[in-house]
Amino acid sequence: QVQLVESGGGLVQAVGSLRLSCIASGSIFSIGSIFSLYAMAWYRQAPGKQRDLVGTITSGGSTNYADSLKGRFTISRDNAKKTMYLRMNRLEREGTAVNYCKTNNCWSQGTQVTVSS
Repeated sequence: QVQLVESGGGLVQAVGSLRLSCIASGSIFSIGSIFSLYAMAWYRQAPGKQRDLVGTITSGGSTNYADSLKGRFTISRDNAKKTMYLRMNRLEREGTAVNYCKTNNCWSQGTQVTVSS
């Protein structure tokens, strides 16, 4: 049983910044430090478009990003807090989307980010 809960979404003015948090819970993550063994990912889905990968972070903390987001988005994790973060800098209107975190085929409910001009 896995549950991923996001926070930090909302309205931001371009070209501002926002940080999302994804907190993992459930029986598998209550065993030792097992959260640290899981790779995780962020996705986003803009209105009328498909859900696209934002980036990933490995169990060791290595990150990879969509080419269009490199240099603006930063993924990190705090294994002690069982939390993954997404820092979004210099947001533009195309950043308006529902953002999701994912691990082991389990998805969060998503959180809305709206970027105003």
